[in-house]
Formats: sequence, C-alpha cells, structure tokens
Amino acid sequence: MSTPDTAFFGHPRGLGFLAFTQAWERFSFYGMQALLPLYLVSHLLQPEVAANVAGLAALRAGVEALTGPLTTTAFAAQLFGLYIGLFNIAPLALGWLADGFYGQRRLVLAGLLLMSAGHFAMAFEALFLPALVLLLLGGGCLKGNLYAQVGMLYGAGDDRRTRAYAIHLMALNVGSILAPLICGTLGELVGWHWGFAAAGVGMLLGLIIYMVGTRHLPADRISRAVRPGPATARPPTARPASTRDGAAVTAIVLMLVPFTVVYAGAMQAYNLLLVWAQDAMDRDVAGFMVPVTWLLTYDGLMTIVGIFLALKLWSRLGRREPDAMTKLAVAGLLVAAAWTMLALVTTAAGAAPVPILLVLAFFALLDLSYGWLDPPANSFVSVHAPSRLASTLMSLNIAAFGAANIASGWLGRFQEPLGPAGFWWLMAAVGGGGALLALALRPLVRRLIGG
Repeated sequence: MSTPDTAFFGHPRGLGFLAFTQAWERFSFYGMQALLPLYLVSHLLQPEVAANVAGLAALRAGVEALTGPLTTTAFAAQLFGLYIGLFNIAPLALGWLADGFYGQRRLVLAGLLLMSAGHFAMAFEALFLPALVLLLLGGGCLKGNLYAQVGMLYGAGDDRRTRAYAIHLMALNVGSILAPLICGTLGELVGWHWGFAAAGVGMLLGLIIYMVGTRHLPADRISRAVRPGPATARPPTARPASTRDGAAVTAIVLMLVPFTVVYAGAMQAYNLLLVWAQDAMDRDVAGFMVPVTWLLTYDGLMTIVGIFLALKLWSRLGRREPDAMTKLAVAGLLVAAAWTMLALVTTAAGAAPVPILLVLAFFALLDLSYGWLDPPANSFVSVHAPSRLASTLMSLNIAAFGAANIASGWLGRFQEPLGPAGFWWLMAAVGGGGALLALALRPLVRRLIGG
C-alpha cells in the first residue's frame, strides 16, 4: 500500500499549488468585488461616463424591463449581483467540458488566461461589458475545476478531505486580505483602472503557480465515451445511472437550497453595505480617512480566524462533529445574528455616523459563519458526487453561490424604501430562514445518503 502524500501540512503537495493558485484568483475576484460597487455608483454610472460605455444603455433597458425603473444605486446593486452571480454560475455551464472532453487542467489554464485578459480590459471604460464577459468565461473554466481537483487529491474514505477544503479556504483568503489593500487602495486613492490592472497581475501570478505545480496535481478525469469509428463495434446500450447515484445527486441539490439562502443573506455585506459605509460609517481614525475597501481586508482576516475556530471545535468534538446540514444551520444563525446586531447599531446611531469598531464587530460575527458554510458544502459534494460528474456537481455548488448573489442583487432594490436598518433586518430574516430550511431538510438528506 502506498504511503499517503503529507508534504503540505499533512496533505498532498498538490493542495498547496491549488490553494495558492486560487489565492491569486481570489485576489483578482475580491479586488473586483471591493471596487465594483463603489466604481459603479461613484463613476461608471454617472451620466457623462455611462454614455461612453458600449452596450450599457441597452443592458440597463433590459434589466429595467424586468424590474421597472431603477435609481443609480439600485441599478448598481443589480449589476453587481448579476456579475458576481453569473461569475459563479458560469462554471456549471462550462464544467461539463472538463468532465466530458478536455479535462480539468486545460480548462483551468484557459480560465487563468481569460480572467487575466478581462481584468486588463477593465482599464478601458468603453470595454467594461466585454471585460465582464471575459471574466465570466474565465471564471466558468476555472472555479469548478480547481475545487474538483482538491477533492480528487484524496482516495475514497480519506477523512482529510473536509480539512483540506478548510485549509484551501484559509489559503485563498490570503488573496481576499491582500486584494482590498492593493486593488482597493489603488482604485480609491489613485485611479479605478490601476486597481483593476493590479487584479490582472494577480491572475498572471496564479497562472505561473499552477503551471509550476502541474506535476503534483491529480490526473484528469474525463468520462467521454469513445465514439465508435469504422473499425469499432458499437457498444451495448450504456448502463443508466444507478439509483444510488440519483439519490446522491438529489441529496446534493437539497443541501444547496439552504446553502443558497444563507449566502443570499450574507453577500449583501459586499454589495450595498460598502456603499452605505462610505457616508454612514465614521471612517476617521486619528485623522486618517480609512478607505471603505479596507473593511474587506479585515473581513478576510476574520474569515480565517472563523475557519480556524470551527476546525478546532470539530476536532474537539471528534465523533460528535455535526453533519453538513447542521453546520449549514449554524451558519444561517450566525448570519442572522450579525445582521441583527448591525440593525440595532444603525437604529441606535440615528443620524450620527456609526463607529467603525461596531462595523468591524459586525464583520467578525458574520465571518464566523463561513467556516460552517463553505467547507462543509464543498466536502459534501466531493464525497457524495458520482465520479463521472465530479466537476459538474462541484460547479453546481458554485452556481448555487452565484444564484445567492443574484438574489442578493435583487434584494438590493429594497434598501432605499426600507432604509438601512430595515434592510439589515430583512437580511437577518433571510439568514435565519436558511437555518430553518437546513434543519427541515436534514432528515431527508440523511436518508438519501444512507445516514
């Protein structure tokens, strides 16, 4: 029996290369996430600039045909939610290319190149929409396949897999910490396009890391059936997917319902909360005006702390460690608690600026939820997905996160009529609703996967 590879903190070497490739992908993604809401409201959607952006007027007309007339802030929330949502849904559309034709490695390399090009194209206002298309295509090629490769490093029954996804999430949060400091500071204080270009440089660094580590990565899994040629007899009718596989896929889909709802509540922290914080938060610290995007650096740090605390707790619980659905319920309750706290703080402040320390406390509480939300869902998919659908179902997992962001953008239209405090209460209700859904669906999911 071969000795398990434990060179990277007790895990295979390939985990390190995958984690730090995605850390740079996250650097670019979070750089974009930090800048985009502010960029849209403060610059791109201003009438004198928007008129020069190719296709923007047609896109706005299409969105408003579905939603009705939107203010600049409401349209920015919709556009941000659509971008982040489609970025995470695109892997589902392209994930089958890896499973059925090209393999995971080629798709990851294509994704890294496309995303690099997209970020550099963001330096030109007129190319804003083509740049988003390049980023969406790149994300579609990249994300599901990187996540799938993490699970493919481990054999059946290897109990390191859930911990691997947690370590992977901690490593990629290094990118989320650096992005607001570098991309956000350049964008807010020097020029928007400098921030977007820095994100492009990060993607090129990710490409280099992935290429250097290729020999440590798992072999591609391609399930394409060989097409019969002139000298090949046609095989008998393909065996249908087993009942067991169907039950596993159903369990994954049901797990993703509360996952999506909880994330829909959490993601507003990266959309309209940043726009609100520009004016409503007291950013003066000893005479220095803190850039709003720096909140996301703190968010990344506290996410790592939250994951570490979750891992320590699960380790101490041992065999009593809760299952994935229970973990999702805990995540929903933490999201609800964070928004409840911010609603109370906003109400108490009234017309006065909200102290930055209280906003940081909100993020600290919110970030505790991510250790209970992301790694358990990723591990659940990796463990229970039929091998022939590994990338496709991991992409479905990512698409659920995308759907959550689209829902978050749609919910953003209620921020102005409800007011900030009322809107935070709405987000608390969404998080709490996700927790109740997880608990309600838990018995069925357990039956589908055999307990």
